[in-house]
Parts: sequence; structure tokens; C-alpha cells
Amino acid sequence: MASIVVGGSGRNVGKTTLVCGLIAALPEFGWTAVKITGHSHGVDELVYEEKIVVQECAGGEGRTFAQGTDTARYLTAGARRALLVTARGAAFPLVEMRAALATDRNVIYETNKFERLRPDVCIAVMGGDAAEWKPSFEALLRHAYAVVVHGDEDLRRVLLRSEVRVFRLADFGAVSAEMKEWVRARLSSEAAS
Repeated sequence: MASIVVGGSGRNVGKTTLVCGLIAALPEFGWTAVKITGHSHGVDELVYEEKIVVQECAGGEGRTFAQGTDTARYLTAGARRALLVTARGAAFPLVEMRAALATDRNVIYETNKFERLRPDVCIAVMGGDAAEWKPSFEALLRHAYAVVVHGDEDLRRVLLRSEVRVFRLADFGAVSAEMKEWVRARLSSEAAS
């Protein structure tokens, strides 16, 4: 199974758009897309001891959510299935999530909670004022294999490890050929090891 985590410095920096761009750019992976969030997004919830997992599926299975939700956007981009996982505070429904993903081949997550997921590829979407970055983004940034920024974003304010790949994209929904091939190569090398 191949897995990617896409996290970001804050709200509205382009995480969902990049996830959708990767799903569309790499359709051969038959992605299941998972958004892990700390709030409920106003949907009915299935509760497991203060841990919440909400599932949405393509092809008429599961629930149908309103157009414009992040999970609906994943499905529109070509994801085979989409899940919304709510993990409040320190609670993280890893067992329930793994059970829900048991039959899925390749998973792309939108979250900064990457540590327990152990992804093959970890991508940080950077934007906005560094003073307003989520604390969880600092940890993600230290472990990211790549950083994605808008074309004119200034990277001088952040110290990146030399092996971190930087992709400057004008439109996160249109993943560059260079980034597409880098992700594909990275996933292939992880599968071989």
C-alpha cells in the first residue's frame, strides 16, 4: 500500500486542492482519500468512545454529502473512496481508521497528524504568516520530504533540510509534471524497500 500525507501551515493554504491535484495526476493508484480533522464539519457522526469516524464512499455506497465538501472534492478529482475522520484532542482513532481502510490499496491523507500514519511521502503546504502557523505544522515541516508553495512564496523565513524538495506551483490543483514524477518515483522506491 502506498500512502501520502499532505499537511499545511494553516487553513485555506491549499491542502485540499493539492490532494485533489495529486489524485487527478496519479489516477493509476486508485486513491482512497482521508481528511483527518479536529472538528465535525457539521455532519452526523458515528461515535467510538470520543473518537469519531465518518465514512463517505464513491459509487453510491455509504453516505452522500453536500457538494463542495472536501471529501466530495476528493471524489470529483477521481478518488475511489473518501473518508472524513474526526480526531478530537489527543484522541486518534487509528484502529477504527485502519479497519475502515483494510481493503484499500493506496491512501492519501490530508492532515498534520502524520506521526502515527508513517506515510511513504509527507508533503507540507506552506502559506500565510509564519506567526500564525499551526503548532502541528512545525513538526510536519521537520519530517516533510517536500514543501509546496505558491510560485512567489518567500522561503527565507523557514530553514529546510537540504534533502527537502521544494515545488513552486501557480495552481495546486494542476500538479506539475516534475512533481508528479517525483511522487511516483518516491512511491516506487518506498515500495521496493
